[in-house]
Amino acid sequence: MTRSYQRFGAAQLLLICAAALIATAGIAYTCAVGLDRPEIAVGFGALIAAGELARLTMPGNREVAPVGAAAALGYTLLLDLSQAPLRHSALQVVAVIAVGMFAGALPHLAVGRPPRLDAMARRLLTGALLAFAFRPLADPLYKATQGQLGTWWPALGVMVVLISLTLLIDVLIAALLRAEQLRTAFRVAVRDELNVAFPLGAAVASSGMLLALATHSMDLVALLVFAAPLLVTQVAFRKYAGIRATYLQTVRALSRVTEVGGYVEPGHSRRVSRLAVAIGREQGMAEPELLELEYAALMHDIGQLSLRDPIPGGATVLTDPEQARRIAELGAEVIRQTGVLDRVADLVSRQCDEMSDDPPQSSRIIKVANAYDDLLGGSTDRDRAGAALERLRLGAGTAYDPVAIEALARVADRPSHRR
Repeated sequence: MTRSYQRFGAAQLLLICAAALIATAGIAYTCAVGLDRPEIAVGFGALIAAGELARLTMPGNREVAPVGAAAALGYTLLLDLSQAPLRHSALQVVAVIAVGMFAGALPHLAVGRPPRLDAMARRLLTGALLAFAFRPLADPLYKATQGQLGTWWPALGVMVVLISLTLLIDVLIAALLRAEQLRTAFRVAVRDELNVAFPLGAAVASSGMLLALATHSMDLVALLVFAAPLLVTQVAFRKYAGIRATYLQTVRALSRVTEVGGYVEPGHSRRVSRLAVAIGREQGMAEPELLELEYAALMHDIGQLSLRDPIPGGATVLTDPEQARRIAELGAEVIRQTGVLDRVADLVSRQCDEMSDDPPQSSRIIKVANAYDDLLGGSTDRDRAGAALERLRLGAGTAYDPVAIEALARVADRPSHRR
């Protein structure tokens, strides 16, 4: 049991516990007082379960369930059905979301693909926050739409404001978790979440609002009408995520050609890539830049395939600078032949530039990470690691970027990055 908890950080455990407490309270309350309009709860719960069943992992290892999240939002924002006001409580909303999520997760558990507890907890917690904020206002807003005003604008305004606040809180929670998991700066994690995850969250929020408004006019038929396009959209997202994953796997496989051919030591490309991404994250690079950095670091030695006689140990740091530069340029030419990795090719071609040539940040990082691994290899000796760092510091400002070297020193000192 202890080992199963060790993979969670403090923020993750706190989030999971909070979500579990809220779900327990919601289910217990609903069991005690009974469901209000059970047919509606079952309909939306089924759509939430379908969304969880079709959950997917987006780039950046983000687990999302857009259909389920949209259904949860729709149920939270419902004001009436068949001209009759709906007065289900926030705790009932929490219960329906929790049961729907659990039902959708069961098939995955049965085949050994358990969902990420922190991702599920975050979806439940943000849904609960919106429910506790909106449901007490549902009856007054419904009366406003039926009274002298006779318009939905006040209700829509409240929905937009509360959803916007909920999305912002969700971004902050996701950034906090990501900063803890990846050991990156919180501000960098917030920026990445705003750039990468916020657009999908906004689309889900819009779908949830439309679902609630459509149910006002179409009753529960709206669930069927909206479920089909939402599921089609999710299939498209799944294909996109699958292509990205396959792309990275292909690059990783290509990077091993130099190892299989005996040009570099086994594991060198993977170690350099892992170290380079950690350095880039330490320096506050954005997620798209880190992906390019990972591709370039994985393929930084592919130019060695052009050598008639391999460099001993593949250590380009110990070879002639001109030869190292020629290897980098040849590798870049190979990468350009793909037709889709021109930016990565540029980073590889400039990895051997001197600091006076002002190479890109990613190229500087690759040069530092590659030299460090060439000197250290797979060794776990801390004295040897310290000696490698000192050798790099001797070339700081001329051959190597001093900022990248100091970031490397901080990264290499962490237990998770020690070899």
